Amino acid sequence: MRQIFLFLALGFILASCQSSTESGIEGFKIKRGTNISHWLSQSTVRGPQRAAFFTEEDVKNLAAYGFDHLRIPVDEEQLWNEQGEKEPEAFQLLHQAIQWCIQYDLRVIVDLHIIRSHHFNAANDGGKNTLFEDEKEQDKLIDFWYQLSDELKEYPTDYVAYEFMNEPVAPDHEQWNQLIAKVHKALREREPNRVLVIGSNMWQGVGTFPFLKVPRGDKNIILSFHFYEPFLLTHYKASWTNLRNYQGWVHYPGLMVTPEEYEQLSPEDKALAESWRVEWNRDSLVSLMSEAIRVAKEYDLQLFCGEWGVTHNAPKEDAWNWYRDMISVFDEYNIAWTTWDYKGGFGFMKRDGTGMYDQTLLDILMAGKPLGAQ
Repeated sequence: MRQIFLFLALGFILASCQSSTESGIEGFKIKRGTNISHWLSQSTVRGPQRAAFFTEEDVKNLAAYGFDHLRIPVDEEQLWNEQGEKEPEAFQLLHQAIQWCIQYDLRVIVDLHIIRSHHFNAANDGGKNTLFEDEKEQDKLIDFWYQLSDELKEYPTDYVAYEFMNEPVAPDHEQWNQLIAKVHKALREREPNRVLVIGSNMWQGVGTFPFLKVPRGDKNIILSFHFYEPFLLTHYKASWTNLRNYQGWVHYPGLMVTPEEYEQLSPEDKALAESWRVEWNRDSLVSLMSEAIRVAKEYDLQLFCGEWGVTHNAPKEDAWNWYRDMISVFDEYNIAWTTWDYKGGFGFMKRDGTGMYDQTLLDILMAGKPLGAQ
């Protein structure tokens, strides 16, 4: 009986949202969110264990905490097998998650995170991306979005947005701009009013925003950047980086490594810390984001930090200080955000779902302005 009630309730919500979309009253508006990482992306877990990782209870709790949207990364290898055939279970999980989000009034960004022809860390892992050199692979990317659109187009544009590729690493900025134009044109022919999230080249870094060419005259676009500076803090001793064996100090704000501390480091750690012996504070963060802020203003589009966070390895007080400054900057410049991540190595919730990993972090995040606040 409860399932029948939820189905009818969801149908009513969808119908109401579709009506508001057509009248243009609400729109896809976001402010505070988090990434549901290592679920339909960057994970080899399948079956019941994958389904149990992210549930209706998670969605209900995230809404209750004060988040207004989620970014859901999805990978090609999760949604399609090597023959290009859909994996029904993965699509079912994605649909279920979106329906839960709508039920609890959370917006969703579906992010195509990794595809077989493009991985943001391919060069670091000794691999090679073929996407920007092979037109067939670009057509395949567009076909993925045709299939995703076929699956998701019935969801209200007020509630579901598409991020058609995560962290592009095109050798030339113009290659990324040309691909933006191709995918944008293809999706607009099918869904003219769907919000599209478009990031800058080279890991969606703020430094490449001056080279980004955004389709003109389309107000249903959100401009996205990712921010993990200063890297020595945000990726402190992260196992997948060259900081994995770093045994030195890190501080925020102020000097990341003091002169006295630097002299005590091993030669290997001195080499890692050398570029970080500078002052970091809120003004440093604003300065780095300034080009992204300028470009978003030029195009009159919402600016969005789709990933930001500090690994659990970093000293807590320094990490919390950085989070407070980041929230302050986001609020001042009207930048929407999704933390990286919910239950992962940067998250505020334990990976096994047994409880809160960092309540103080969640409190800092929710101390910022909610959606609609001036």
